[in-house]
Amino acid sequence: MNSINSPVILFDGICIFCNFWVNFAIKHDLKKKLKFAPFQSNAGQLLLSQHNIAIESINSVILIENGKVFTQSSAAFRVCKYLSGIWKIFYGLLIIPKFLRDFFYNIIARNRYRWFGKKENCMVPTPELRDRFLD
Repeated sequence: MNSINSPVILFDGICIFCNFWVNFAIKHDLKKKLKFAPFQSNAGQLLLSQHNIAIESINSVILIENGKVFTQSSAAFRVCKYLSGIWKIFYGLLIIPKFLRDFFYNIIARNRYRWFGKKENCMVPTPELRDRFLD
């Protein structure tokens, strides 16, 4: 797991909104640079452990990029630099102070199950997407 050279997005695999966001990132990451792992997967658990992140404390998407861990709005906006088209401009929103970005991010994160729902099981990637997900 230490030899992963791609940026990795760790996400809540039972969150409907999070799964929508991951599918959006997959669709717009035309160069296929991003890799994905639900928190609940073995790969997700291993990466969380390697970076000393307790799953109980997570209320955010996590981006692991070049060995650094980014959370909340920093993770979401950093992902945008890997997306094609107009979506890249959202990377520029990192200039907004973190406390302000995270304030709005956390409103969505806290309410994601209530507003968008929750799945019983994690997403199972299609055979075409299997190589984008860590085992």
